[in-house]
Amino acid sequence: MKTIADLLLLGDPRLYETCEPVRPDELPLVPGWVADLHAVMEDIRATYRFGRGIAAPQLGIMKRLFYLNTDHPRVLINPELVDLSDETDELWDDCMSFPNLLVRVQRHRRLTITYRDQHWQPHTWPVTDWRTAELIQHEYDHLNGILCTMRAIDKQAYQWRPTP
Repeated sequence: MKTIADLLLLGDPRLYETCEPVRPDELPLVPGWVADLHAVMEDIRATYRFGRGIAAPQLGIMKRLFYLNTDHPRVLINPELVDLSDETDELWDDCMSFPNLLVRVQRHRRLTITYRDQHWQPHTWPVTDWRTAELIQHEYDHLNGILCTMRAIDKQAYQWRPTP
């Protein structure tokens, strides 16, 4: 089982790589990946008091998969953003790969995402909740090697968050 010590940190070159799709024959690996993602998220929550989602590449699993755990756990395999609203908003974004740094970014307020679940069933999810939409965009960016530091709105868009 992976722990917080296995989390890739800012500067690790793997965080800037584009992930490969999960193939149907890799489906038996998904439960182990999800268990690791969940365990590391729980470590982050206990240590830093935040964490609603984590992407596979943050643990060096270079696959298009992320795990959300807000009101209930959700596994998104090979997600695609298919409809982003024109309306955007700004927020202080955080990331498990640099837990004490906040970055001011702009994200779309609503979106639709298509994905497969851990049983390889296809889903289309229209996301109208702003907090969920910005979280999905953050995790989706990880699959494309994009960190929120790369989306900073300007050179002053960084803030240090002390460890709780």
